[in-house]
Amino acid sequence: MSNHEHEKHAQGHAHPHTNDAELAQTLNLDARILGSYLTEATAWAASLAAKEPETMIDVGAGSGVGTVALAQQFPHAAVTALDKSAQMLTMTRAAAAENGVGARVRGIQTDLDEAWPSEITADLLWASSSLHEVADPYRVLTDMFAALNPGGLLLVLEMDGLPSFLPETLPAGSPLAPGLEPRLHEILAGMGWNHFPDWQPVLASVGFTVQRRPFPTVGSSTPELAARYARHFLARIHQTLADTASPTGAYSPTDAASSADMASLELLLGDGPESLERRGDLQVRGHRTGWAARKP
Repeated sequence: MSNHEHEKHAQGHAHPHTNDAELAQTLNLDARILGSYLTEATAWAASLAAKEPETMIDVGAGSGVGTVALAQQFPHAAVTALDKSAQMLTMTRAAAAENGVGARVRGIQTDLDEAWPSEITADLLWASSSLHEVADPYRVLTDMFAALNPGGLLLVLEMDGLPSFLPETLPAGSPLAPGLEPRLHEILAGMGWNHFPDWQPVLASVGFTVQRRPFPTVGSSTPELAARYARHFLARIHQTLADTASPTGAYSPTDAASSADMASLELLLGDGPESLERRGDLQVRGHRTGWAARKP
């Protein structure tokens, strides 16, 4: 993918409006329920590292779940968390302190769309669901390649499917629209949610040698926690789709959710018998792809 194509991709990327607190809640719930991928991905990094990393950078640290996972996997390494949000970096430092790794974690506020922080290098770089957020990923990856020590490793992770909560087949007589979640995910993908390129050819063009691995995950949680995550996520979906309705409130299946889909979401988000908290069939499922890129 060319530099120009990257810029075009970034300009077309869309997200629902969230503030830092809402985003942090989503990230923390995801880590609590689907966080086994963090253990698998950091262990993968450890198995591929040419030597024990002494310095690591979490690129786009968010609320710090990846920063903490890195510090726990590599108990002798110093970790630098990069994020453009001061509030997120405060959360990251708090999470590091709470998990007993605060002495090895520092935060640097930086906007990667402007420049890579000067004189920051590392043995291991980690970018989880962050590269697709920058305006020019090719330029950022070029900077990351330069910042990585020889023989160093970059781990890129992306959520390659939106989380699912409902059973794949609804029980007979369910008032929910059949095929609700796959249809909503398809609509949201068309709107730009969770859209990113295959990073392998891009990473190779920068100079990395690359391998790819999937990380399918079935969540581990209590029914209450699963319902909480589902409510948080589906409420965002409902708001986003409601914003696409015509001024008359009509929905077209070709460009937005149908009225039956919206009614189903409202049942799930309500307090009746179909509400998330009253269901006994929720199971959180997620799927990520990882790219391990080595600098020669």
